[in-house]
Amino acid sequence: MDEAPIPEEQAGVVRYLKWLVTALTVTMIGGFLVLVTVIVMRFNAVGTVPLPAEIALPPGTQASAITRGPDWLAVVTTDGRILIYDIDGTTLTREIDVRPGG
Repeated sequence: MDEAPIPEEQAGVVRYLKWLVTALTVTMIGGFLVLVTVIVMRFNAVGTVPLPAEIALPPGTQASAITRGPDWLAVVTTDGRILIYDIDGTTLTREIDVRPGG
């Protein structure tokens, strides 16, 4: 299909719009590449929260979840308790019973 001739007074606007569309396309492609790069870098990053190699759980206790505070560790057990340890994971400082009626 042949292009219709563009009036001279609109030629500048058409060139500007072509340039604008091209610049926006390049910007979107660049932004997408930066986003993908940041996501890949975050997934490959090593964990930054240090945890002890072992935690001294009471005999017969299994951990369900572990969380770390500024100077303590909390271990949620499968029997409905939360055990609060010093940051080294060896000294039990507090035990909280979270079972219904506990």
